[in-house]
Parts: sequence; structure tokens; C-alpha cells
Amino acid sequence: MVESADFWIEKLGLADHPEGGHYREIYRSFEYISGEALPERFTGTRAFSTCIYFLLKENEFSALHRLKTDEIWHFFTGSSLTLHIINKFGKYSKVTLGEDLQKGEIFQFVVEAGSWFGAKGANAASYSLVGCTAAPGFDFQDFEMGKREELVSLYPKHRAIIEEMTG
Repeated sequence: MVESADFWIEKLGLADHPEGGHYREIYRSFEYISGEALPERFTGTRAFSTCIYFLLKENEFSALHRLKTDEIWHFFTGSSLTLHIINKFGKYSKVTLGEDLQKGEIFQFVVEAGSWFGAKGANAASYSLVGCTAAPGFDFQDFEMGKREELVSLYPKHRAIIEEMTG
């Protein structure tokens, strides 16, 4: 049986995510790191680690955003998914998560803290179900949505992907 995006959204209890797509936090460490022990970019205490389910259906995309933490993306099921990344030095790259290793797809990938990134499913008629793990744990204070005009101003040679991956 091939499940639909709506099946997974209901079965996993996913909600709308501000960057696009659907998510649910499935793990938050019970242990915390004090703010004094973290780099200056963090304001306050953070969980050791967090993990979410994340799903993009049909023509949805995860808009360009950045985090103050590293984030590991894990492929689960559905269509392959491409991560579009502009690192903190302005270099663009992309990587495709999926199960077709013969085509260069990989099961997981780490997006480095401070990189602008977004994601889009490879098949517009399908969905992509992945997981995302952040360490230190995710906090919305560490999340920044990309603004099209600012990003184009900073990275004019990446205009096309910025326009495609911003709202």
C-alpha cells in the first residue's frame, strides 16, 4: 500500500510549519545546556537535542531559513527531497536525500549552523517525509526566515534559487 501525504499528516499528528510543510516534534532531551556554556549566538538554555518529523506535500517547499544550530536531515519515505544551501561564505550547493544511491541520493545530511537553506520535493505529484535533528536542541529563537530582497542583495548570483525558495 502506498500512503498519501494526508495519511502521514494524520497518522503522525503533523501541524503546519512556518517555513512551509508540516511537522511534529518527537523528541526533546530532558537534559539542558546552560546559556553560559553555549556560544554567544544563543540566548539562554537549550535542550541537548531535539528531533522532528517533517513532511512536504505535492508543490510545497521549505522556504530559505537559517538556524543557529547544526541540523541533520534524515530521509524516511516518499519522493526524494533536495536541500538548497547557501553557506555562511555565500557558496551555493544542493544535496538530494532519498533512497536511490545509484543516482547520488543520500539518506542523511548535516546542514551547518548559519547556512541559509530550504527544501523541495523532487516529484511535484508526491510527498517527502524526513526527520530533522538539531543539537543543541531547536528553539524558535534560533530560527530566522529568509527575506527575498535581503538575500538577493547579499547573494546576487544566487537570485534564481532565492526567488524560487522564498515566499
